[in-house]
Amino acid sequence: MSVTRRVVLTGVESTGKSTLAPLLTAHFGGVLMPEYGRSWAERNGTDFSIAALRAIAAGHIAASQELSAGQPHLIIEDTDVVMTSAWSIMLHGRRDPLLSAMPTTGDLYLLFRPDTPWIDDGTRMFGGDERTRFHNVVRDELDSRRITPVVIAGDWAARRAKAITAIETLLATPTRA
Repeated sequence: MSVTRRVVLTGVESTGKSTLAPLLTAHFGGVLMPEYGRSWAERNGTDFSIAALRAIAAGHIAASQELSAGQPHLIIEDTDVVMTSAWSIMLHGRRDPLLSAMPTTGDLYLLFRPDTPWIDDGTRMFGGDERTRFHNVVRDELDSRRITPVVIAGDWAARRAKAITAIETLLATPTRA
């Protein structure tokens, strides 16, 4: 039986996650789990109530489980419940107990630093100083879940190279049965 490895790209808006995710998927021959929250926002708007954030997390989990059913060797996830929980903190000033209780499934987390230009695409909300605060919220959310991410920083070539190296290391590590 094949074991699916999961790599989660996490971090604040406009740091290259959605750009790099398909490139990494193509490089490793995996399956891409697109950013569910973005597609949800494009369909429903950006009024992210707690109920909306819970719906986004549930939708992401369901879509991820559907991808897992095919037993691919690798799934590259463009964010997960960690980011949804971080959004709750940024928008509502507190951790939501239901989001915080949702389990993470990533074998490897890549945390993208906000050292790239912020681009307002109509759905992004936290530029300027708020971007740094959001990054700290994401990092704290990872810490609270005892997740030690690989930090992805620098120019686009450096980001891609660091992500590839981290994933190669993961894939070279035997899985636990």
